Amino acid sequence: MRVPTVVIGLLLSMSAAVASAQSAGQTGVLLLAHGGATQWNERVAAVAKAVDATQPTEVAFGMASRVSIQAAVDKLAARGVTSIVAVPLFVSSHSSVITSTEYLLGLRAEAPADLKIFAKMNHASHGAPTATATEHAGHSPAADPASPVTRTVPVRMTPAFNRHPLIAQIVVDRARSISTAPATEAVILVAHGPVPDDDNRRWLDDMAVLAGQVRAAAPFASVDYLTVRDDAGPAMREAATKDLRTRVEKQVAAGRRVLIVPHLMSFGGIEQGVRKRLDGLTYTMTEQALMPDDRITEWVRVSARQPSKD
Repeated sequence: MRVPTVVIGLLLSMSAAVASAQSAGQTGVLLLAHGGATQWNERVAAVAKAVDATQPTEVAFGMASRVSIQAAVDKLAARGVTSIVAVPLFVSSHSSVITSTEYLLGLRAEAPADLKIFAKMNHASHGAPTATATEHAGHSPAADPASPVTRTVPVRMTPAFNRHPLIAQIVVDRARSISTAPATEAVILVAHGPVPDDDNRRWLDDMAVLAGQVRAAAPFASVDYLTVRDDAGPAMREAATKDLRTRVEKQVAAGRRVLIVPHLMSFGGIEQGVRKRLDGLTYTMTEQALMPDDRITEWVRVSARQPSKD
């Protein structure tokens, strides 16, 4: 039996109305992600799709990209949300990318100095839309990339991964995945880390909590942690490399099997830099970083439910 066109049109209209009603009165999720290779972007999109099944969700790729954030905010507003919670899919809150994003969202009074750098970047390589593309999509001419976005509903922002218990569970499982005899093994958590010393100390404070979870999960001989500070100058990078190699050499000399657990969002380059720094040393590295993992989706949902601290 052929369904009349008018009936199909009515059904589609009803479906759209239901979808609009589901969004109305809800808090939309603005998922912030660095963006990069196709595989990584697809993983982020998969997380967004899973969260979107229960809560309107849009992704903004890029490093404090105003164009990308504005486009995602506009999409959420068009879906009828009454508020937005920005959830940064980043390892740490302690970086100028996060503070710059806070400024763009109107959550910080003063613009961080690094925002000028981010504003000049070509975020298209991170999966973000270009200013020209958004204009063609019907948006107003591109605004100053270092100015706050235009928003019509309240926006708040949650912390990044930091020391969240769900993230700690993933770190524990990554260490366990390459462990054979914990009592004879030394675990070293290795993170990218920021350039400023103050921010780096905050990263390490969070990593100390994660390391404690690893110690509690299995009787490892030792659990250590450090940042390699890839974006720093040569002197700081060399100091970090020396520190990492010294820690590995010390454990090997003590007769322990060294387990390197990269505390990274995803493998795709940084872990190769860690391998290069460890060239010639004996160790075992995990086969994947924090993503992909279904608990990341749960982390987004849990984060989005947290009340504002304001």
